[in-house]
Amino acid sequence: MPGSLDPTVVISLGLGLVTALVLTLVAVTVGGPGSRRYKRRLRSVIARKQGIVITQAQTTRSLSRRESATPTMDRIARRWLPRREVLARRLERTGRRISIGQYFLVTLGVAAVVAVLTAVFGHVRFLGALLIGIAAGIALPHIIVGRMGKKRVARFLQLFPEAIDLMVRALRSGLPISEAIINAAHEVGDPVGTEFRAVEAGMRLGRDLDSLLWDIAKRIDAPEYKFFVIALAVQRETGGNLAETLANLADVLRRRRTMRQKARAMASEARATASILGSLPGLVTTVLMMTSPRYIMALFEDPRGNVLCALAVTMLVTGISIMVKLARFDI
Repeated sequence: MPGSLDPTVVISLGLGLVTALVLTLVAVTVGGPGSRRYKRRLRSVIARKQGIVITQAQTTRSLSRRESATPTMDRIARRWLPRREVLARRLERTGRRISIGQYFLVTLGVAAVVAVLTAVFGHVRFLGALLIGIAAGIALPHIIVGRMGKKRVARFLQLFPEAIDLMVRALRSGLPISEAIINAAHEVGDPVGTEFRAVEAGMRLGRDLDSLLWDIAKRIDAPEYKFFVIALAVQRETGGNLAETLANLADVLRRRRTMRQKARAMASEARATASILGSLPGLVTTVLMMTSPRYIMALFEDPRGNVLCALAVTMLVTGISIMVKLARFDI
């Protein structure tokens, strides 16, 4: 029995798997919420022409139902994925309408593509390529979603002091805090405006302000925003000048932002050193594989070379991790 599959068979299996995933995505997109909305509107138009009355309960139930582009994958993911609530919060933190089913489909697609590429171009056995594909399918979407969430939180904190200033002006003009938040929601850009407009929509439905603000704290996991919510809660219980409290909070947030930027500028040399030292081994290995493959392949084919490669990678990752940790300041 051969040690590895024929490359033609692997390519055929990979293309078939990728084609199946593409067809699945097309099917769930065509048959998703857009199609259901179109059918619902068509039924309502036909009902009006025929004189059939659509009750308010049916309309409310239709509007309150949260539809997804991938309902089947959502059900599968809810059944088999662990810690679904944590994943749902991470997806909400990005500010995009990414369902758990869509995330699951992307994970499967990345795993399949990486496994096929590893088996074909890396000449890795099927089991090893499958393990590499699974690892890449789990790691890459997780990293990308995390970076999207961090960028959105950073944009929120960039605009948050200006939003607090608008609230302070509204409070000093005599408006209540709820109207001040609504005013800031329509004046400040995204993502601050988007989050505060959600507060406005929730208050129209009868929810209290505190619960709506703490719902935003689940998506904007930043101490600056939690300071704001706690300040509102303390002022509501103890009283005091809320406008002055929020003005002081905005000044503190601006000073924190300035200090963080100064610390980042001071640590730029260490970050540049870590990036250069971390990229040099990969660049040198790539150049040697292109210019002198017979010279460098002995390092990967000999067992002693594999041990040296593992030791070098371990030392490199350890050194880069230490330099990154030294260059990172929590303010």
